[in-house]
Amino acid sequence: MVETMRENSESAMRETLADFLRRRRDALSPRAVGLQAGPRRRTPGLRRDEVARLASMSATYYERLEQGRGPQPSTGILAGLARALRLDPDERAYLHLLAGHAEPPVVASDRVVDSRLLSVMQAIEATSPAFAADDLATVLAQNELHTTLFGPVAGLPGWEGNLFWCWFVSHRWRRIMVNPPDQQEAIGRAYVAALRVVVAERGHDPAATTLVGRLRAASAEFARMWEEHRVSKPASSPIVTVVDERVGQLDFDHALLVGPRSRQRLYSLHAASGTPTRQRVSRLIELVRQR
Repeated sequence: MVETMRENSESAMRETLADFLRRRRDALSPRAVGLQAGPRRRTPGLRRDEVARLASMSATYYERLEQGRGPQPSTGILAGLARALRLDPDERAYLHLLAGHAEPPVVASDRVVDSRLLSVMQAIEATSPAFAADDLATVLAQNELHTTLFGPVAGLPGWEGNLFWCWFVSHRWRRIMVNPPDQQEAIGRAYVAALRVVVAERGHDPAATTLVGRLRAASAEFARMWEEHRVSKPASSPIVTVVDERVGQLDFDHALLVGPRSRQRLYSLHAASGTPTRQRVSRLIELVRQR
């Protein structure tokens, strides 16, 4: 019975995949892909052979997919189909889901900050230090309050603009923290466990493996934690305590927002409840603006 249910489920997925491909093909005009419509077309969409040619596959193979008879397509085949049918990121993710593959990672254009994350970062500027980074934690933008507390990082050359490098190698962000060593250990271990997941999501591409290799060579602490092979999505970790010479101790909770399309991250710090941090942050902003 379990086997029958599994076969029914697979059959339903194949049929849904076939219907999705047909619908997207019918909805895509020839002009959208640089083809002439011509007077002999029966429908406004593309023909099967045209999709196959655009996706770099045989027309017979594509026809079988549309008929729900094809084998499970590889990620390479899916990439070709997504390109040929001009699928947006949500449609591409859905295509992979129907084909039984994990959602493909979306790599944003180099150094272009996700506009949605940027608007959130700017909206909380008066109360919360925040920065946006790519999925490998290279800092792309900081708000004024984050720069005030941690110094400018976005746009620094080499690895100096990377969160993991700032934490494990240059220590530039750890020097102003007064968290005890065990809490800093927990924060670092959480970073490494999250990086493990990102590296796998990116398919161990050159950018990810190069970063890990450089970190392992430059930091014995990172190398030790990496060898533990712990994995986790970004999770909560201890309150971050920062001492600023102008206003005193600041205690922050933290939050992480992941861009739904870009896979970029927005890291933000928020005043911990029951502490005078909110008032001190307001005072710090006043001092900075007066200066």
